[in-house]
Amino acid sequence: MKEVKVPELAESITEGTIAEWLVSEGDSVEKGDPICELETDKVNVEVNADFSGVIAEFVREEGDDVEVGEVIAKIDESGDASGKSEDAPKEEEPAKEEPKQEEKQEAPKQEKKQPASDSGKESKKGEVVASPAARKRARELGIDLQEIRAADPLGRIRPEDVEKAAKAKDSKKNADKKPAASNSNQKQEFDKPVEREKMTRRRQTIANRLVDAQHNAAMLTTFNEVDMTAVMKLRGERKNKFQEKHGIKLGFMSFFTKAVVSALREFPYLNAEIQENEIVKKKFYDIGIAVSTDDGLVVPVVRDADRLDFAGIESQIADLGTKAKNKELQISDLQGGSFTITNGGIFGSLLSTPILNAPQVGILGMHSIQKRPMVMPDDSIEVRPMMYIALSYDHRIVDGKEAVQFLVRVKQLLEDPYDLLLEG
Repeated sequence: MKEVKVPELAESITEGTIAEWLVSEGDSVEKGDPICELETDKVNVEVNADFSGVIAEFVREEGDDVEVGEVIAKIDESGDASGKSEDAPKEEEPAKEEPKQEEKQEAPKQEKKQPASDSGKESKKGEVVASPAARKRARELGIDLQEIRAADPLGRIRPEDVEKAAKAKDSKKNADKKPAASNSNQKQEFDKPVEREKMTRRRQTIANRLVDAQHNAAMLTTFNEVDMTAVMKLRGERKNKFQEKHGIKLGFMSFFTKAVVSALREFPYLNAEIQENEIVKKKFYDIGIAVSTDDGLVVPVVRDADRLDFAGIESQIADLGTKAKNKELQISDLQGGSFTITNGGIFGSLLSTPILNAPQVGILGMHSIQKRPMVMPDDSIEVRPMMYIALSYDHRIVDGKEAVQFLVRVKQLLEDPYDLLLEG
C-alpha cells in the first residue's frame, strides 16, 4: 500500500485545504493523474498520484486542513478497480471481527476500573473509553476527553456527553468575559434564522493579511482627481487600429500602468519595502494588478512593466485575468510584485482607501469615471469625465510630500498621455 502525501508547494506555503476529491475510493488511477484539488493561501493546485493502482482509502476528507508531507490517501498498487470488490472482503473481515472481540473483553475491565463514585472517565494514566463519533466531535470542538463526565454507567463517552461539556465550557468562557469583549469573533447564537458558511482558506488569508497590513504599517491615503478627456480621446482614436494590429483591446489599465512606472522612477521609495532595519529600493517594476474572483481578491503580477509597450501590458493583464477566473494561476504569477494597482471603478466605486499589499509600501486605487462640471483655466465651465484616484502608502518610509507629488505626477501623465505612448 502506497501513501499519497501533500507535495512541496512553494517556499512560503506549508499547508492547504482539500477543496475537492477528483476521484473516489475504488477508482483506478495512473501515475501523474490528478486525484484532488488543494486550496492554498494563494492558488488552487492539483495533487497528482505518485503511483498507479487503486484508490484504497481517503485518509483526509474534503474541507480538512492538511500540511505539506501529510498523508491524505492510500493507493493499492496491486489492485485494480474491477478486482477491488473481490479482494476487499478478505482484508476487511478480520479487521471487523477483532475490534468486536476486544471490546467484549475490555468492557468488563473498564467496569472493574470504575470507582464507586463513577466520574465517567478513567484516571489520567488510563485510556478514555469513547465512541468514534464522540472522539471526532471532541476534536471538532477542541474538547479534552479527559475532562468529560460520561452519563454511561460503564464510563463510555458518547457524542451527547461531548456536546454537554462544550456547552459548559462556553458558558464558563462567557461568564468570564468582560462586557467590552462582547463584539469579538466568538460564535453567537441568534434567535432569528442565519446561515453559517465556513471561510475558505483564501478568504482567511486575505482577512489576516489585510489586518496585518493595517497593524504593521503606518498607512495613510492621499487623493486627487484626473481629467480623463485626453486618455479617452486618444483611446477612441487608436483602439480600432490597436486591436487590428495586436489582436487585443486597448484599455485604461495600460495607461495607468505606464503612468505609475514613470512616476515610480521619479519617486523610488514608493517602489521599495522594509526588511528589518533596511529600506530595499527595487530597481525593477513588477506591477500587481488586483483581480476580483469568486474566491476572493488575487493580485497577479505584470513582470517588467517598464520594458513592455501598451500591447504587451494589455496582453499580460488579459492573460492573468483569464487565468485568475479559471483558477489557473500559478504561485509564480502572484509573487514578487513591487507596487499594486486596484480598480474599484469597474464595480461602481466612486472613492475608496485601498489597503497596502504587504510588504509593498504603495497601492494606487482607480475609481469610476463620472461627468462633472469643471472650472477651466479661462474660468469657463465644462463638463469633463473625471476620476478620483487614491494612493495609500506606508508613512514609515514615504513622506506625505513625496506621496502627494507621486499622485500629482500620475495625474499629469494621464492628462497628457501622448508622452506615455512615446515611452511605449
